[in-house]
Amino acid sequence: MRIIFMKTQITHAGASPFCGLLLGAMIVVFVMVGASEAEEPKVPLGLPAIFWPDDNPYSDEKVELGWLLYFDKRLSSDGTVACASCHSSEFAFTDGRAFSSGIGGQVGGRSAPTIINSGYRTNQFWDGRVPSLKEQAKGPIANNIEMTHESDPKKAFETSIDRLKAVSGYVDRFEKVFETKEFTIDHVAMAIATFERTVLSGNAPYDRYKAGDKSAMSESQLRGKDVFFKTAKCDSCHLGFNFTDSSYANIGIGMDKPNPDLGRFNVSQDEEDKGAFKAPTLREIANTGPYMHDGRFKTLEEVIEHYDVGGIKNPYLDRRIKALKLTEQEKKDLVAFLKALSGEGWQHIGPPKEFPE
Repeated sequence: MRIIFMKTQITHAGASPFCGLLLGAMIVVFVMVGASEAEEPKVPLGLPAIFWPDDNPYSDEKVELGWLLYFDKRLSSDGTVACASCHSSEFAFTDGRAFSSGIGGQVGGRSAPTIINSGYRTNQFWDGRVPSLKEQAKGPIANNIEMTHESDPKKAFETSIDRLKAVSGYVDRFEKVFETKEFTIDHVAMAIATFERTVLSGNAPYDRYKAGDKSAMSESQLRGKDVFFKTAKCDSCHLGFNFTDSSYANIGIGMDKPNPDLGRFNVSQDEEDKGAFKAPTLREIANTGPYMHDGRFKTLEEVIEHYDVGGIKNPYLDRRIKALKLTEQEKKDLVAFLKALSGEGWQHIGPPKEFPE
């Protein structure tokens, strides 16, 4: 919101009525100017305000542009793959598969995580290899398994921009949002990132319970809450409003294979990061299976069994991973609690009925 300060001299509490009127006029100007600007989206209960980077501020038009680009398959070399192909609104912004398919039917090596509440994280991807949503949005466009035939990322960006510039409707929209017809891949990524920041989940039963509605959660979910926070101490990694600290941990997934995916180590080259992957948000976890970076678990019950036995042993196993030895009832209650983290704020988002021409 833009604030206009008006200078006036009020020398003491008993200032003249004229000064009081002038101060009142200043307040009116403030309110009127603020009301004329676009209002940022309201967040559901349980979430903080959305963070908008200084170099990529919010606007309604930018969100709409990003929404169109997110669902538009023309971003890919052969017009078959969009961001939404792997992060679909139909599957809580995942794709419901262990591994996603890209251009030419090629299959990747990691499961597509949800983008819900991704605007609250900094480093993106399972291994945290990029520092922002903007950079994440560029990644698939340059990946020759996901969205391009080009082997050179720079060439992939150039050809993608050329395709968009051939669409007059997009040229007009970019000019309106960014005040230039000579838009670049950075402008594309900024628009997509702005849209993605509006894909939210909050106002879950857990949020309503915390806000004072003691009927919002079932008895089983309340018992599961105690298992989560006290018995299993799941919040050693999955904490805060978004149920993740965005840390990287080796919980053994994939380390039982001859050539395991080493995850964060590929980025940091730190020996302790071998086999470590980012702790995902647990918001909407009941709707975003299959689970783990390799999609090996189809159900929450399988996930809990993995933790219950203490993960998969290997030299780099995170010290927080220990056998839980939960009872069957505790396991059921924990699943029930995880389902209480499903909320609202994303279900209304679907693909456009038509795209710019």
